[in-house]
Amino acid sequence: MQTYINKGTCSRQILFDVTDDMRVTNVKFIGGCSGNLQGVSRLVEGKNIDEVISLLQGIKCKGNTSCPDQLACALIAYKKKQENKN
Repeated sequence: MQTYINKGTCSRQILFDVTDDMRVTNVKFIGGCSGNLQGVSRLVEGKNIDEVISLLQGIKCKGNTSCPDQLACALIAYKKKQENKN
């Protein structure tokens, strides 16, 4: 399970997994608007990491980001971490 600390959103943290074939699973937001974030989590379940990033990156809410945008940021950070391992 991966953990990402959100910046600039009502939700404080995102927990998620990425499968060996780069599919996003088990997304859980800590804090924030429960119903909306449960919906986001279900909609991205099993999707390719690049597809999720493309769909959610740049969505704005309060300030210059949003909970979906922060999920995209978390997935980008995950990909960079994986690239640095190799």
